[in-house]
Amino acid sequence: MNVATKLGAYSASLVLVFAGALALGSAVGPIGGSNGASHGAIGQDEATRGGHDMAAKEVDQAAGLQISSDGYTLVPTATVFEPGRAVGFSFRIDGPDGKPVDDYKKLHDKELHLIVVRRDLSGYQHVHPVRDTNGTWTVPLDLATPGTYRVMADFKPASSETMSLTLGADVTVPGNQRTTPLPGPASTATVDDYDVTLAGDLVAGEESTLTLSVSKDGEPVEDLQPYLAAYGHLVALRGGDLAYLHVHPDGAPGDGRTKAGPEITFHAQVPSVGTYRLYLDFRHEGQVRTAEFTAEAARRGSDTTPDTHSDGHDQMDMGS
Repeated sequence: MNVATKLGAYSASLVLVFAGALALGSAVGPIGGSNGASHGAIGQDEATRGGHDMAAKEVDQAAGLQISSDGYTLVPTATVFEPGRAVGFSFRIDGPDGKPVDDYKKLHDKELHLIVVRRDLSGYQHVHPVRDTNGTWTVPLDLATPGTYRVMADFKPASSETMSLTLGADVTVPGNQRTTPLPGPASTATVDDYDVTLAGDLVAGEESTLTLSVSKDGEPVEDLQPYLAAYGHLVALRGGDLAYLHVHPDGAPGDGRTKAGPEITFHAQVPSVGTYRLYLDFRHEGQVRTAEFTAEAARRGSDTTPDTHSDGHDQMDMGS
């Protein structure tokens, strides 16, 4: 029984929801979560998104798979850039009144998170722009490799009744564009001197547990440092349409119950089969690093779905 990931039986707390998005191509956006720990669904209030009822349903239209939603619009200053490792990217968020939004609620210590990735799911960046008094955000991006990039702004206007918004736009870097092949599923990712092991399985339409364990030089890391009020941040992008989910584990550093590693655990639910790219941001010894994984989601009962054990968790083998 070979499938994309091994299910790690671990008690954790955050339910992530991938709201389905069938539109392919240039659209991208957030997929809703629950319990207030993930953010992104547009046009749904917190009561609707706050429980397992929403998690159990497939949604034909993913929130945020567009440049504008709920009257808010992402307006890049430019969309074509010369290759460079410190390209200045500027944009604003225009509100329903047509004016730049200048009042935001913080999400995980920041007013706005910007996710950047090439259309082939390479070149991932998670950065935090600076806003000027006129409402324009600016941040340097690494756009050294020619290609089409998707930029996704994840934020919550102070005046918005929705939990948060994620708007996306494409930017282009001209040149000899070469597609980077997506790595196959693997249970371990290496970044610098760190190995991160992924245990868990994405089963379409069901809640799955993802546990990511961080080690350095073969030793478990038990002193992860807080980064944006958490020990780990998980971003998931679906292959094809780049449907987006930005999530954080439940609990917080210093709350008396959340351990500083080596394990960081999430509950995830995806509505559709397919390929997903997972990006785990973690901080240790003063530096933020990103471990990347490819995972395949299948449906229960298919040839690639895991067996169910008596403890109620799904065990799956993730081939390297």
